[in-house]
Amino acid sequence: MVTGAGRGFGEALARELSAAGWLVLAVVRQAAQAAALDLLPGVQAVIHDVRSEDVSAVVDVVQGRPVDVLVNNAAQGAPHQPLGAVDAAGVLTAVDVNATGPLRMVQALLPQLLDADDPVIVNVTSRLGSLSAQARGDFAGLSTSYAYRVSKAAQNMLTVSLAQDLAGQVRCWAVHPGKLATGMGQADAVKPPRAAARELLELLESDERRSPRFVSLGAPDLDW
Repeated sequence: MVTGAGRGFGEALARELSAAGWLVLAVVRQAAQAAALDLLPGVQAVIHDVRSEDVSAVVDVVQGRPVDVLVNNAAQGAPHQPLGAVDAAGVLTAVDVNATGPLRMVQALLPQLLDADDPVIVNVTSRLGSLSAQARGDFAGLSTSYAYRVSKAAQNMLTVSLAQDLAGQVRCWAVHPGKLATGMGQADAVKPPRAAARELLELLESDERRSPRFVSLGAPDLDW
């Protein structure tokens, strides 16, 4: 299952998984996005907002089948603002989508994840959520919103917490796909979403056993 599959990295991943023969359940927010994805072989779209407490649509589309991989990709960004103008409500919205949304998805699908032979939870995160890198000032020159940094750091903590609770049962990875050329990408982003999707597919089909892990696709692992 891939959330945020209507565009960008999520759509690219749904297409790559479909081409590789996976059965993909693609979570989108718009009917037009669902109609386009339903045309792909092995892809079934479901309309759902990860902010919703009603997860019945997600549970119903799974139909009790094991879920091998849950990719929590749906994300919320926000424009950079100076400290005095930061919108606290916007920060909470980003946390709801980027951290609480994945938690809701895991809770909804936990029985199906545990029924799978070798399940993996992938939380699509960002290098900007690294407390170590931010504390070093690695990204001080980037104009990144409080909402995005705070919510992605929270998402990374969720990944670690899930890995501890599900140790020996479900592998949990935080995955930074790279500087993607998408609507949410930085000005210097040049990496095509399809390239990152292929890298994640290769990782999913590998023998990687570490959990938790803060992956940077196509580059060395990141510091938490």
